[in-house]
Amino acid sequence: MKNLLKYSLLGISATLLFSNCGPQKTEEVVEEVVEVKTPTLTLLWETADSLMTNESVLFDDATGTIFVSNIEGQDPLGKDGKGSIGIISKEGKIVNPAWVSGLNAPKGMAISNGKLYVTDIDEFVEIDIATAKVSNKWKVEGAQFLNDVAAHNGTVYFTDMTTGKVHAYADGAISTISEGNESINGIAVATDGTIYGLDASGLKKWNADGTTTVLNTNVTGGDGLVILGDGNFIASRWQGEIWFANDSTQTLMLDTKAAESNTADIGYNAAEMVVYVPTFFKNKVAAYKLDY
Repeated sequence: MKNLLKYSLLGISATLLFSNCGPQKTEEVVEEVVEVKTPTLTLLWETADSLMTNESVLFDDATGTIFVSNIEGQDPLGKDGKGSIGIISKEGKIVNPAWVSGLNAPKGMAISNGKLYVTDIDEFVEIDIATAKVSNKWKVEGAQFLNDVAAHNGTVYFTDMTTGKVHAYADGAISTISEGNESINGIAVATDGTIYGLDASGLKKWNADGTTTVLNTNVTGGDGLVILGDGNFIASRWQGEIWFANDSTQTLMLDTKAAESNTADIGYNAAEMVVYVPTFFKNKVAAYKLDY
């Protein structure tokens, strides 16, 4: 009985030995390929070319109105009283080419508490939207080239490209909140109050202590800035470029330099994902569908 048990155990051991020495089954590893979508802009429409030297477009989310600032001349610093604010429709029709006139060289715009705020060389202009009348003007001390504008919770921020300053208007008073920003132009404010801007260093944000952090050093010298959310932005360069950018990458979505069509201070309809592009010397606004 002992021998039988011994040989039985030896047989089991041999079977296990040969089993372990045989070819092993391997699990097939399938790598998931994640397709990265390239952001694109597709032309939807263009207005007639009668919005003279249009510099900025602002879409009003509340009413669907599209405002256009028109310098109406060759000199972005010319104090000639020819500047105006026009209105166009979402279909690209010019509703009123001079809704408000008598300005000089109006540029960036923002809406706050029923007022349209516009930069005009060295003045900060308040327009009452309901009456289409200029309700106030402030001469900004030391200002040389006031440019883009953004609003958040009753405060209106605006830049001076030449002096490198960022100003803020609130409760009837103007203050300077940042200095030393070389060629600062585009500005935008997130829903949480964080300020973002475009200057010679690139795409930057303001920290709670007033310091700045550059998020993208490649998108430099930008004009218009749109916050898309999730760390993504659209930035335009006046020369004829529109970029999709975040803190690690950038994609050139539109290049109109060969056509000598500028891409100045862009506007954005977030609900329909439409980018409005003022073409400056081409005297028309172009609308593009954003896909990303």
